[in-house]
Amino acid sequence: MEQQQSLVEYGSRRVIITITAVFCALLEIIDTTIVNVALNDMRGSLGATLSEVSWVITAYSIANVIIVPMTSWLSQQFGRRNYFAASIIIFTASSFLCGNASGIGELVIFRFIQGLGGGALLVTSQTIITESYPPEKRAMAQAIYVLGVIIGPTLGPPLGGYIVDHYAWPYIFYINIPVGIIAALLTLQYVRSPKYGEKRPASQVDWLGIFLLTAAVGSLQYILEKGQEDDWFNSKLIIVLTVITCFGFYGFIWRQLVYKYPIVELRVLRNSNLRMGVILSFVQGFGLFGSTFIIPLYTQSILGWDATQSGLLMIPSTLTVAFMMPIIGQLIQRGVPQKILISLGMAIFFIYSLMTYKVMTPHTAGEDFFWPLMVRGVGLGLLSVPISTLALSTLKGPEIGQGAAFSGMMRQLGGSFGVALISTYLTRDIVHHRGNLVDHLNIYDPAVQSRVQAMAAGMQAKGMPPNIALGTAYKMIDGSVSVQATVLSYMDIFLYIGFMFLVFVPIVLIFIKNSKTKMSMADAAH
Repeated sequence: MEQQQSLVEYGSRRVIITITAVFCALLEIIDTTIVNVALNDMRGSLGATLSEVSWVITAYSIANVIIVPMTSWLSQQFGRRNYFAASIIIFTASSFLCGNASGIGELVIFRFIQGLGGGALLVTSQTIITESYPPEKRAMAQAIYVLGVIIGPTLGPPLGGYIVDHYAWPYIFYINIPVGIIAALLTLQYVRSPKYGEKRPASQVDWLGIFLLTAAVGSLQYILEKGQEDDWFNSKLIIVLTVITCFGFYGFIWRQLVYKYPIVELRVLRNSNLRMGVILSFVQGFGLFGSTFIIPLYTQSILGWDATQSGLLMIPSTLTVAFMMPIIGQLIQRGVPQKILISLGMAIFFIYSLMTYKVMTPHTAGEDFFWPLMVRGVGLGLLSVPISTLALSTLKGPEIGQGAAFSGMMRQLGGSFGVALISTYLTRDIVHHRGNLVDHLNIYDPAVQSRVQAMAAGMQAKGMPPNIALGTAYKMIDGSVSVQATVLSYMDIFLYIGFMFLVFVPIVLIFIKNSKTKMSMADAAH
């Protein structure tokens, strides 16, 4: 108990630790999305193809997902403060190297290293913040942490767009450097580590487990990132990686259950609340990253917005989440059951999906998205903190670090699954809707002919030759059909995401057990 209490901080020291950890988590999350708007500039200056430059995103994501499950073990091996500081230094140094990369190969390698450093920042930040607060204020600590996780994906695109428009793409990496240096110095000065048992000698380290985890998770992340681009199972590489993923996970699970010193303690998943928390983290990641991905895509491809405008559209929703965080933290501290808040959040996210479904047209204005996105903010506010605290609520001691790593990894994988499935579905559903629309569009119909002739006459009035005007009118009709098919596909996606959240409302109410004990994270060996 002395060790638990010794990690609680007060006054300015706690404020400094909280700000440091939140900024580190924020940096890591922002860097997952900030490069999206800079890919064209990178491609031009580095002489890369679109397929090659997309590896700048993929390499970072693969490194993230590989390192997150190992953070608890690495913290025990090196001490949490040392590991956290080293991760910040790796992240910061590789940010500098990314900005100075002279070729696409160099940039991809440095982004992978940056992902290895950044992956540790997320989950370790969560534990550091939580342990710095006394037990009665830990729901509020979770709210502060989750705020950074929610803000990050929203800030990335507009911040990246502004930097690319006004400076150059290397500066999206350089902005990490001053924050990283300050965070590393503050970590070494203020963050303290729990007392761990003796470090395992190299002979006891589960090197086979590390290899199997890396192969399985890395292959799965590649499949999710590149599957649509490579036409899924028509690609031999995707088939090979699918086999590696299946056998890798099977071998990894077997190894962790039989080895005396596992790198990931899978037995912690016997806890029912953690199992539900991990599943809900996956669903939350699917909805959060999926909707963050789909709305900018819709506004840019259909409405013709630029990246900065699309990113700014999401800010009201993010501010709503920020407003909700302290309220939700207070509700949890006052004993409102987490399953009530989560099920309410799921229902509200369904309402948001339905509202977005109804406002989508080829001519939707920015203000039409305002209220749906405000509702999204309320839903995410009700989901984020309760899911985060639920997963860890009935764990004790070192189990909590493992639980935080599992839920962090599943949120990331949920986002990857969401983006991959949405991309695949969009591509195929647009073809389906276009076929249906063309089947019902009779070019000999008098109304259609009247429309074509009116368009052609308008172009002829501006000096276009009659034959070219008629051909252009038919092309415009064809383009209109394509836009309508695309909008219908986006509408389908929001409807399906909404129903996915609605289905989980009764599951949450039935299967989640209320914690009878106060959540304590001070023993988290993470």
